[in-house]
Amino acid sequence: MTLPSKGAVAITGVGLVTAAGLDARTSWERVCSGRSTAAPDPELAGLPVDFSCRVPGFDAGALLGPGNAWRLDRFTQLAIVAARQAVADAGLDPESWDGTRVGVIVGNSLGGTGTWEQQHRRFLEDAPKSVSPLMIPMGMSNMVAGHTAIDVKAFGPSMVTASACASGSNAIGLARDLLRSGTCDVVLAGGAEAALTPGTITGLTRMGGLSGRREDPGAASRPFDVARDGFVAAEGAGILVLERPEDARARGASVYADVIGFGSSTDAYHATAPDPSGAGMERALRAALADAGTGTDEVDHVNAHGTSTPLNDVTEGRVLRRVLGERPLVTSTKGVTGHALAAAGAIEAAFTALALRHGVVPPTANLTELDPEIDLDITTGTAAKAHLEVAVSTSLGFGGHNAALVFAAA
Repeated sequence: MTLPSKGAVAITGVGLVTAAGLDARTSWERVCSGRSTAAPDPELAGLPVDFSCRVPGFDAGALLGPGNAWRLDRFTQLAIVAARQAVADAGLDPESWDGTRVGVIVGNSLGGTGTWEQQHRRFLEDAPKSVSPLMIPMGMSNMVAGHTAIDVKAFGPSMVTASACASGSNAIGLARDLLRSGTCDVVLAGGAEAALTPGTITGLTRMGGLSGRREDPGAASRPFDVARDGFVAAEGAGILVLERPEDARARGASVYADVIGFGSSTDAYHATAPDPSGAGMERALRAALADAGTGTDEVDHVNAHGTSTPLNDVTEGRVLRRVLGERPLVTSTKGVTGHALAAAGAIEAAFTALALRHGVVPPTANLTELDPEIDLDITTGTAAKAHLEVAVSTSLGFGGHNAALVFAAA
């Protein structure tokens, strides 16, 4: 087993609000079932792509209180609920901790798209006076970190990472640096996105990113499959509580896994397409492994970015094979959850930690015929039980952003 590096940080709390469930346990069980969450979305009715992976039964008023919920865009609501779950799961109490030593880093890409679109309609249809005075503080991306910090009484650094679909992973990597440097003793890190709005979905459709499998949404997200035709847009939030391992164990905390390595890079190639050589992703992955002190032959499991798009899956598949060989059990949980954009890396980091804890690799939903250009050991059909010591999660985003995280079993 690879021992945690000097820069390791412990995951002591997990909070998840996803299309697969309103908490970590429910989300994990659904992901392990391999049953897709994609379904027709009434809020997208009439659009060329009218289905998504929306969080089911999310009642912000009941979860946050009606007086609080109405002031917040949905992406911030999701993040705060996930953060509360994570803090409670870690056995910590914001009423008693030293908030000056607690930080918050949350990945987000598109901000409050629901707020922007609603208020823009009011502006056009009614009058400027009908626009809410809360439009700006509701829609700003940074507010997801600001409001989360307010909610949990965290007075340390709070910020948003905005690196598209690598945002959540980069947030976790930067949070680790805050702990390693001694700036913070606890950091809440992750990502949140809620952009299932007509305008956003139309934009993604026009650029050719989304699956058009309207006749069978449940089969639309099919990572690595030869018949994939695009991703299914999703929403959600994933928040992890991170601490130094010695601090966590000193207080008797239960540890899911240790984050032992982080790497980040940029393709500097194209605004939306990955560099077909995979050079940027490879740099991030190799940097994360070097940071962890982990050999390429020691990785047991990979939770791949695996978006179900033609370009991403082939590029990523080649890089994983080139760097890690045929040994790791690979999955893409996006087959179940869809692609939650800036939240994806954080949600998948949580699933990777849960895989290490339970010794289980979730299946890649809807993978019926592996693309012949992808030579990986991909888990399909049912979840696979395995002895897992080291795992990797990869994230790639528009703008050429790449991030990789390395985890070790606790």
